[in-house]
Amino acid sequence: MSQNKTFFLPDLGEGLPDATIVEWHVKVGDVIRLDENLVSMETAKAVVDVPSPVSGKVLKLAGGAGDVIVTGKMLAEFAIDPALPQRAEGQDTGHHHGGGHHEETAPVTPPPQPSPASGGGSQAAPQAEAARPDSGTVVGAMQSSDAIRSEAALAIGGVKAVPAVRALAKKLKVDLSRVQPTGAEGVITMADVKNAAASGSAALLPSPTGRGAGGEGTMPTHSLPSSGAGAPPSPGGRREAERSTLSATGKPMRTQPPTVAASGQPEQLKGVRRNMARVMAAAHAQVVPTTIVDDADLHQWIGKQDITARLVRSIVAACKAVPALNAWFDGEKLSRTLHPHVDIGIAVDTDEGLFVPALRNADMLDGGGIRMAIKRLRAQVEDRSIAPSELSGYTISLSNFGMFAGRYASPVVVPPCVAIVGAGKLCHDVVAVMGGIEVHRRMPISLTFDHRACTGGEAARFLKALLDDLSAPN
Repeated sequence: MSQNKTFFLPDLGEGLPDATIVEWHVKVGDVIRLDENLVSMETAKAVVDVPSPVSGKVLKLAGGAGDVIVTGKMLAEFAIDPALPQRAEGQDTGHHHGGGHHEETAPVTPPPQPSPASGGGSQAAPQAEAARPDSGTVVGAMQSSDAIRSEAALAIGGVKAVPAVRALAKKLKVDLSRVQPTGAEGVITMADVKNAAASGSAALLPSPTGRGAGGEGTMPTHSLPSSGAGAPPSPGGRREAERSTLSATGKPMRTQPPTVAASGQPEQLKGVRRNMARVMAAAHAQVVPTTIVDDADLHQWIGKQDITARLVRSIVAACKAVPALNAWFDGEKLSRTLHPHVDIGIAVDTDEGLFVPALRNADMLDGGGIRMAIKRLRAQVEDRSIAPSELSGYTISLSNFGMFAGRYASPVVVPPCVAIVGAGKLCHDVVAVMGGIEVHRRMPISLTFDHRACTGGEAARFLKALLDDLSAPN
């Protein structure tokens, strides 16, 4: 009689409380081998392939694509096949399992030496495997021996693409089977998907089988009835297609009162947006924010200059002048850490949510080095290839929201950082000068700081040093 095993979602990185299902690589009834890809999960920072912990038949899967699974909750259930290779008891998979939630209904006795065909990796004895120290949480890779397996492109339905590319194709409604690959060995890249979406050459065609982009066997989705015959009535008792600005008597209709339920469908936050909501809520609860604003006069600038690079240089100059804002603050211990280096978190807005990659060692870079580093970080954010470690650990932040609109703001300070600089939209202002008036180009600057960690005087001196450097000719 086969033994059953329940597999609970492990911690996929940095203690994140949940993850979203992107794509199952198996279905109920399939037989999967040890360490084969079970499912692709999206965390707040990456798409991670979760390997199967056993070899056996799939009995149950938790949810479908787009569903959010809480760390430590049931992800899948298997009927273990003792004839296939199994992991040695106590062998490290490279994932943490949320406080011991990863349980078995019966012990598994593996062969003394798993065969290479199992994908289990090591030929070492089980005793040596058990003695290996815990490798800690791994994101985007899985350790089952002394080597790390990196995420690779999967060939599904004749299409080679990594999970992040498949997720993008699904979002953009691109049929991967109709995309011309440009990557090595016929692998479809992020750029291939974006180009296909822009040209419309690989639009996903509707299919009654509910198969996903590229022909993969994704979980079927149930379509909602369209507004028309069989469509549910709107809250006002009329079908959506029959809405009118006039009543039955021909008089103008009033809008519905606030007590009437909204007709839209609630959308559960997932991935990056879900994590952003948690981070913002935590920042609101933990920080005592204060904002001061002023304008940098750019009238003396000589020639065309890189605005973002100048902002970074000016923040570095201010950090050196007033180190109190280039710091971390521990609210529980009431302690602060002043940093000798300057790592600037650059806010990057995307459709998926807000990313803040770290521009490391900004105090050692010149203008060209700053521009190259920012381009690299933005490209990695756009194609979701940025390492999770690059999205944390910065010492101060910059939000260049003026690229879109807005003059002044109260940017959110995310602990443990103490301060964030916000750059508003460039404008031409009438300025009073000795003997008359002139029109100068100016940049609004907002500085939000945690008033628990630094004084108003320190913040004002920091802002003055920033403005002085930003106003310099070059």
